[in-house]
Amino acid sequence: MDTKSQVIPAKKRIALVAHDGKKQAMVSWCQGHLDKLAMHQLYATGTTGHLIEKTSGLEVTKLLSGPMGGDQQLGAKIAENEIHMLIFFWDPLASQPHDPDVKALLRLAAVWNIPVACNETTADMLLSSMMMTTPIERQLPDYEQYLAHRVAL
Repeated sequence: MDTKSQVIPAKKRIALVAHDGKKQAMVSWCQGHLDKLAMHQLYATGTTGHLIEKTSGLEVTKLLSGPMGGDQQLGAKIAENEIHMLIFFWDPLASQPHDPDVKALLRLAAVWNIPVACNETTADMLLSSMMMTTPIERQLPDYEQYLAHRVAL
């Protein structure tokens, strides 16, 4: 598939997701990075977003809870270039009833070439990068070209 270049702005739209066993880790991580996170626009699945807002005072756009469709809502926002980064503290030791949605979310993050952190250490590295406060260029699928080719067949 052809690709095109797009600039991710200095003010990023960051999605925050945490499985039940990792919600406290997400809350603690957000509290430890209040100043940096406040510089960006935050989105989260329902329960995670409510917990972050309640404990940190950060403003979060809250979607549905993950198992109720929130993961799919975030996936749609990634595909529509509305999310620039995904911080997803998933619990690798617990089975999830909505595991297909989780895999689809991670797949879309890879397809649309956005940074992803699945644990605190990687999230720390992303947030401390100088690229967090500057525009950065990324390559993403050229969907318009793809569609034009498919319609011409």
